[in-house]
Amino acid sequence: MAIPSAASPSRAVSPYLLLTLTPFFWACNWILGRGLHAEIPPMAMTFYRWAFAIVFMLPFALLHVRRQWPLIRLHWRVLLLLGVLGVGAHNALAYLGLNYTTATNGVILNSFAPVMIIALSWLFLRRRLSNVQLAGVMVSLAGVLTILAQGSLAQLLAFRLNLGDIFVILSMLLWSLYTICLRWRPPGLHTLAFLFVIACVGTTAILPFYVGEAMLDRQVEWTWEVAAALASVGLFSSSIAYIFWNRGVDQVGA
Repeated sequence: MAIPSAASPSRAVSPYLLLTLTPFFWACNWILGRGLHAEIPPMAMTFYRWAFAIVFMLPFALLHVRRQWPLIRLHWRVLLLLGVLGVGAHNALAYLGLNYTTATNGVILNSFAPVMIIALSWLFLRRRLSNVQLAGVMVSLAGVLTILAQGSLAQLLAFRLNLGDIFVILSMLLWSLYTICLRWRPPGLHTLAFLFVIACVGTTAILPFYVGEAMLDRQVEWTWEVAAALASVGLFSSSIAYIFWNRGVDQVGA
């Protein structure tokens, strides 16, 4: 498996294509996360998802990490923030939410993320919305509300957030903050080195919560199916999806 470097010809790939493919990988993650919530507790799901991702990336990222270690040390605060926000806390809250809500609700609420990103960019960065962005926000909101309403105003008015939905919304809020903070990503840091480092940070941050969860007798029920699901999430929804998202945001902007 060859993963393109930050300076490779993959720059020619449309960032909009990358940002379009990413939600597909994440939708698969929502479905697997909900389907396996009885076998894999949320903190364990977060921990093992990224542990698998780290293993997948290790052969490709290690050389870049070694070469750019001085740059990584120089920007450790930013990398710490991005790792905790985008890898640890965001994923843990999402999987926690899937214990109380459906995969469908998770995917629908996840579609609010672009709206949150634009709103937070305007709030914190004072970025003015273009007419195209404003139209995109309105279309996104209208689409989500239509799905929630199932074509019925009464259905929309009867909609109530449950505990899981609230966790998912908080997860999306952290993801939006992560996306905005990507503007402070260390310049010149290789794509794989960057993702590998924040994956290690996020996995380390979630480790105490995973241990605490296990001590409460909430442990993974290991089967070949569970291992395969975690491996696929680690490869597609973590490694590849995050590379696509980070590169797309880097070229388009938050």
